[in-house]
Amino acid sequence: MLKRKIESVLRDWKAKPSRKPLVIKGVRQCGKTFSVRQFAGENYIHVVYIDFFEQPEAKVAFQSSKKVDDIVMNITAIVPGATFIPGQTCLILDELQECPEARTALKFFKTDGRYDVICTGSLLGVSGYGSKDKKKDKAKGTSVPVGYETIVEMNSLDFEEFLWANGITIQIIDSLKERLETETPVPEAIHRRMSDLFLQYIVVGGMPEAVNTFLDTHDMGQVLAVQRGIVDEYKDDMVKYAPDVDKSKIRECFESIPRQLAKENKKFQYATIRKGARASQYLGSLQWIEDAGIIVRCYNLAQTQLPLDGNAEEDVFKVYMRDTGLFLSMLEQGTQADVLQGNLLGYKGAIFENIIADVFTKMGRGLYYYHKDSGLEVDFLMRYKGLCTLVEVKAATGNVKSTRTILKNKGIYHVNSALKLGNYNVGRSGEILTLPLYMAFLLTMY
Repeated sequence: MLKRKIESVLRDWKAKPSRKPLVIKGVRQCGKTFSVRQFAGENYIHVVYIDFFEQPEAKVAFQSSKKVDDIVMNITAIVPGATFIPGQTCLILDELQECPEARTALKFFKTDGRYDVICTGSLLGVSGYGSKDKKKDKAKGTSVPVGYETIVEMNSLDFEEFLWANGITIQIIDSLKERLETETPVPEAIHRRMSDLFLQYIVVGGMPEAVNTFLDTHDMGQVLAVQRGIVDEYKDDMVKYAPDVDKSKIRECFESIPRQLAKENKKFQYATIRKGARASQYLGSLQWIEDAGIIVRCYNLAQTQLPLDGNAEEDVFKVYMRDTGLFLSMLEQGTQADVLQGNLLGYKGAIFENIIADVFTKMGRGLYYYHKDSGLEVDFLMRYKGLCTLVEVKAATGNVKSTRTILKNKGIYHVNSALKLGNYNVGRSGEILTLPLYMAFLLTMY
């Protein structure tokens, strides 16, 4: 059984006396339902579970009345064995995006206060907030209960959770933190083990089914089949939930991502989707994929200064997959073996950039990079220890010409520190701190 960080979030939520209904949103198949049902089963005497996708008939329980007693009565008539006792019952509403009326009812459950409610939704970003027609939502009596719910985002397993799953202890992770702080090399045995696990995380990714399949079989063929099944589900969602006029464009946009990252200049270009395509045609399609939790944008900076968000250029960005294992599954079969054996050539840069974007995103960091037409380009920039810090990602080894240029010209760029992530141990050369790729998840200081 996989240990997940959402477990501590759920415990902290339940410990609050004035807790609101909890809404956990996240991409499909990231483990939301399993974690919530396990937590509820361990912490409540009675659990009432409704999956609006599998039990569409349950929607009617929320449609006729906004009174909690009426809703409870309706649920007990529809769900066999449902028991509601104040302070002892947890109501789980799964696939919440399928029933906007249930989302609206969260306000009334919060005001009533007798029963805890936990909701999950795979596509709340694209279909869980009502329609674009607010008058129509009001007429239907559906709206987002602003101020009456707590929203938490859940990702697929991050690298630290993957380490837990592979038996890496907290003591080992703490020792890595100490090596980072003291800037001293990691002992060779631990360094090799961590490097191997990081490569495995790249190809397996963090989807629980893929991770469990890997742990049970170590058969990458079976892992790939799981990953491609999940990607196919994403494509099915694009057909089911997207507006009819956008369905084909969303899929084209999604399928262009490997080509976008193959370019030397990885800036997202709409012409890469289809020759002659324009932003006005595909901007909404890209936003749909992002709102679904499948991709994340990395914005170019106009200036290498803090605050990074304030210097970001909204219309100049790169796009990465939020789960690198799924990204690799979109490439031809055999790519996973190439990553593990170090056989990739030019495309490896895209893969290793994506994994660092994956790691940073799951840490809650925004993504930024720096590119100038003069040829200067730095993979990522981050706020680290209070400074604007350059981050270069190297699949193996390589020079960091742009980073050195920026560091030399402090009067222009105002940057004093840089990190180089690659196939190295911990070390420092002047203003550049060199770290192994697997240490990216430890860069938590702001």
